[in-house]
Amino acid sequence: MDEIAGMDLNLVMATVNGSGSQSANLVLTRALFAMGVPVAPKNIFPSNIEGLPTWFFLRANAAGHLAGRREADLLVALNRATFHQDVARILAGGVLVFEQAFGDPQVDPEAHLSTYPVPFGKLAKEAVSDPDLRKYLTNMIYVGVVAEILGLPEKALESALARQFRGKPRALPENRAAIELGRSYFKENLTRSGSLAVHPLDQNKGKLLLEGNQAVALGALMGGCSVFAWYPITPSSSVAEHLTSLSDRLRVDPSTGERRIAIVQAEDELAAAGMVIGAGWAGARSMTATSGPGISLMAEFVGLAYFAEIPSVFVDIQRVGPSTGLPTRTMQGDLQFAYSLSHGDTRHPILLPGSVVEAYTFTQMALDLAERVQTPVFVLSDLDLGMNLWMTDPPPYPEQPFDRGKVLGEEELQGMAKFERYRDLDGDGIAARTLPGTRHPLAAYFTRGSGHDEAARYTESEEAYPRVMDRLRRKLDSAVWRLPQPEESTEEGAEFGIIAYGSSDAAVAEARSALSSLGIRTGYLRIRSLPPGPAIASFLGRHQRVYLVEQNRDGQMLQVLRSELAPGLTGRIQSILHYDGFPLFAADVLEAIRTMEAGRGVRLTSLESDAAVERTR
Repeated sequence: MDEIAGMDLNLVMATVNGSGSQSANLVLTRALFAMGVPVAPKNIFPSNIEGLPTWFFLRANAAGHLAGRREADLLVALNRATFHQDVARILAGGVLVFEQAFGDPQVDPEAHLSTYPVPFGKLAKEAVSDPDLRKYLTNMIYVGVVAEILGLPEKALESALARQFRGKPRALPENRAAIELGRSYFKENLTRSGSLAVHPLDQNKGKLLLEGNQAVALGALMGGCSVFAWYPITPSSSVAEHLTSLSDRLRVDPSTGERRIAIVQAEDELAAAGMVIGAGWAGARSMTATSGPGISLMAEFVGLAYFAEIPSVFVDIQRVGPSTGLPTRTMQGDLQFAYSLSHGDTRHPILLPGSVVEAYTFTQMALDLAERVQTPVFVLSDLDLGMNLWMTDPPPYPEQPFDRGKVLGEEELQGMAKFERYRDLDGDGIAARTLPGTRHPLAAYFTRGSGHDEAARYTESEEAYPRVMDRLRRKLDSAVWRLPQPEESTEEGAEFGIIAYGSSDAAVAEARSALSSLGIRTGYLRIRSLPPGPAIASFLGRHQRVYLVEQNRDGQMLQVLRSELAPGLTGRIQSILHYDGFPLFAADVLEAIRTMEAGRGVRLTSLESDAAVERTR
């Protein structure tokens, strides 16, 4: 039972992009999930269509950690180009499954690896006549081999196959046969050695496997989005794809067959932003999803929406930059850019989901905030959260009605002597708006992106412009309490604090658990939005040293905090920066803390080596 309770295996599948390995890897993922085993899959893939190395990290662990691990307990090596590099990833006592044609893997005898050469190419050639289909089914053969090594039951594999190919039932028999071919070859030609195995657990009841981008799409639907304009860009395109699929089922009038949402693929990101802002001006709940380069093209339109005070939502699934950078790798590199996007004194509400459920709820919240505050709102996710599957609780059904903000209709205008579009009447910085088509002579106003006064009249007055700009700042400051507040978890007697945001949460949570098991207590604050509220200053005031974990090179969150909080507080922060394009792992956080603590003369003796860091679980 102790062995089962401490089960933590990391499977790494090293293949070639475009070979269809993703389906095989997801079958393994869903089979483990069907066994009640918590899983954390991470797909590391190149930006070309096919031919370059790709890796799939699949962690199965009884503790339910959602961050991945870098080293492999079991490696499937099907890429000749990276064969020896991949073998070096295997931990001592691990398992190597490899294409027999690659030859001797030259493993260190002291590593005590269990090696299983399998003629995958030959088996596929003998079993599948179609060369195109053969390439894809080769991967399903290794599913069968891995199933035999780990003891995966037939029922779990069948459940996973059915789920993976539910839209392609005709593909089921041939994929099932490929898995059985792998199982049969192993049983007839190889002898299982070592103790690596996965035991059924009962920890996934009520849980789902969901991508962050799926959750964003569902949040858009449940949040009342009626116009979605977009242009394809990795890693955000699947938001539009999922929203289209959901809308085909859930946003169609049953009596007329009419779809009750407009999803428009624009000619570019600039056009998409214009459509979103035009629809927001007209009263629709509108949004887009893009990534860093798309955000760049949207800058001028975002400035227009900020100054003209038009509700609009921008979901940014971040990837590695600058420029094209690493478009299929993950990072948190757009934070500063999005926070002040445009070319003047602008500042936007930023929501920072740290889980699939928050990707869903924050998208809904963004649509409410955009209308309440009458401004562009940004939701910053990233490729890791957006494109990988995450084990999650079901997203909750919304309990609150939509917040349309200060919208004046004909009835409200009847009792008013005058209506001035940009006049703040109650001190919160937010003026009332009317929507096109409102039947009242006071309703009309001129929307402009140039200088204007409270009555929406053009002016370049040196008195009026500062008044408008000060009100825009004031309305965001007064709305901070509406944003998702930071979440804090502090152990009694904490030796130092940790701050993180977004998808870093899973790795930090695991790192804190490891530190706690070693008697090292910490405080933790997860920032969920910008501008920063008073909780961040309070946390900094209670910890003499704080490690701020970010997935970018320049410490962008730290720079934001330095610009908005007292220097005496932000001077306590040290950055832990991760920007190699891989998802953040707990070992990355632990190693950085060990090194920084050592620099202060504090030795974390249980974390003295990289191997110890990787094995601290």
